[in-house]
Amino acid sequence: MHEKIYMKRPVVEIDGDEMARVMWSLVKELLLEPYVDLKTEYYDLGLRHRDETDDRVTAEAANAIKRIGIGVKCATITPNAERVKEYGLKNEWPSPNATIRKVLGGTIFRKPILLRNVIPAVRSWKKPIVIARHAFGDIYDGEGLEFGQSGYVELSFKSGTSVNSVRKLVTGPGIAEVKVNSLSSIEEFARSCFNYALDERMDLWFAAKDTISKVYDAKFKQIFGEIYEKSYAQKFRAAGITYSYFLIDDALSRVVRSEGGFVWAAKNYDGDILSDLISSGFGSLALMTSELYSPDGFKEFEAAHGTVQRHYYAYLKGEPVHTNPIATIFAWTGALRARGRADDTPQLSMFSDTLEWAVKKTVEADGVMTKDVASMSAIPPSHVATLQEFLTRVQENLELALGRGEQK
Repeated sequence: MHEKIYMKRPVVEIDGDEMARVMWSLVKELLLEPYVDLKTEYYDLGLRHRDETDDRVTAEAANAIKRIGIGVKCATITPNAERVKEYGLKNEWPSPNATIRKVLGGTIFRKPILLRNVIPAVRSWKKPIVIARHAFGDIYDGEGLEFGQSGYVELSFKSGTSVNSVRKLVTGPGIAEVKVNSLSSIEEFARSCFNYALDERMDLWFAAKDTISKVYDAKFKQIFGEIYEKSYAQKFRAAGITYSYFLIDDALSRVVRSEGGFVWAAKNYDGDILSDLISSGFGSLALMTSELYSPDGFKEFEAAHGTVQRHYYAYLKGEPVHTNPIATIFAWTGALRARGRADDTPQLSMFSDTLEWAVKKTVEADGVMTKDVASMSAIPPSHVATLQEFLTRVQENLELALGRGEQK
């Protein structure tokens, strides 16, 4: 029996819903608790418990991350009218991720998990491309209107008796939309991106369209440039990495010819689209991690995918499920690695590296993979595994590495 690896301080553990919750429990049982003296402060964000607490538990979990510094989160349901009826909820509660982001601030970083036998759709991509999405404002908090005749669309800002406005003549029936953002949020976004790039030793891109959007996008560009020159230029040079601003169409043309290996910061709408594009290009959301990185240094790790509802219903019927747990495993390894670095407990960080190696050996060398990975694999699988079979093989490889020191 292995001596368990010491944890000095806990991480905030945020449980979730459906098949993601089932995977969460199995990953802990098979891959973490036998090897790590796992310390967590637990919060249940399962939909029923959120409803029972009138969603107070979500804010409590977010504030716990502010207090403890590092959290790891399972996928959760954001209920719609259908889910309200299914679960008998009191309310259509908001997205837990949105609530947590409002408490912590910061930026979502989506990073693909590379496997040798899952070849990227863009053949030049050799290293991960991390999408940094400014998940605040933009059209997501915007307003739109439709009008049936010619006239002026007016955008105005009022503060007390002061009014600033611009007018645009529109001929004939049309539509209009306004989007907003705050300078403080943009500044937090920029600092989070610069800090993440430094921590990961990766070049940073920011891309927008300031030549056309001469106020909105231009302000993003200005803020990024000023913060970089004032606070990060010297640090980037010392780390041997670069910051670059590109027009977004130029960035798109560059990325398909690049080998990857950089962080790509994007406004909310752009990041929403690009994160799905990059995840598909490298494999799928089941092979992508998601990290919330606060400018104050708080971190929350989770899988990029959702609760895998269809697999959960099959699981409840007792049918075999082939759900891919890789992103869930990597959410835990990300959190434990960060805890190890913060607490100067390198054995914990090394365990995270070893567990990730065991996952990759299972897929790449052993050819054991879940159905979704098998469908993308350039090499025929030796075995298409159920969730339980896959985790069992990963555990065997983890035992191999920990017991015999054969990690490569």
